[in-house]
Amino acid sequence: MTAAPILPIEIAPSVLPVDFSRLGDAVAELEAAGVDRIQWDVMDGQFVPNLTFGPAVIASARRHTSLPFEAHLMVLTPDVMAAEYVAAGCTRLIVHAEACLHLHRTLGNIASLGATGGVALNPATPASAVAHVLDLVDLVLVMTVNPGFGGQRYIATMERKIRQVRDMIDAAGLSDRVHVEVDGGIGPTTVTGAAAAGANVLVAGSALFTDPLGLAHAVSDLRTAAERARSGSGS
Repeated sequence: MTAAPILPIEIAPSVLPVDFSRLGDAVAELEAAGVDRIQWDVMDGQFVPNLTFGPAVIASARRHTSLPFEAHLMVLTPDVMAAEYVAAGCTRLIVHAEACLHLHRTLGNIASLGATGGVALNPATPASAVAHVLDLVDLVLVMTVNPGFGGQRYIATMERKIRQVRDMIDAAGLSDRVHVEVDGGIGPTTVTGAAAAGANVLVAGSALFTDPLGLAHAVSDLRTAAERARSGSGS
């Protein structure tokens, strides 16, 4: 039997820990360190308790890097906000299943704007919430913390859900184009379980920016740990 295609490991750092006054420099430094894309944690103060990046802030950083931008919309009104984030330079918008009354329609709206869509699942949300929209996304994000704050502790019990999502994607014949992303408490130790369970896009913030050996070392260390874990998992 032919093995299912495996998408490469990607590092998608969150810039939430960065001094916001130097976001342009930070995204350029992340590109130099070897990351694959930049994730913007967009918070509206309603779906989650914090306020973060508006589209103008993201647009101002766009010229400082050639890396793709994705916006993780932790917001109650993703349909209202989507066009502005695409215009700001985000080529992927990730919405929360819990925030979308009509998830299928929301993903169609994102596609009509010329962006790709992803769906995020909070820890208490089952994998089945994305079962009927997998054909409309290029990514499913399994949250390994409750959204809204950086620096939280990784919830290891989410690895079962990561595996469920990966199995659903494989069963649908979409393993060559739908990524599984994880976000929350990801570092060189916690990434082992997430990658072995089937995650290939890794969102990391604090672990990258606090590495005493610098960003390039942190990125390389995280990628190596993930690739070894996935290779050892037999997936």
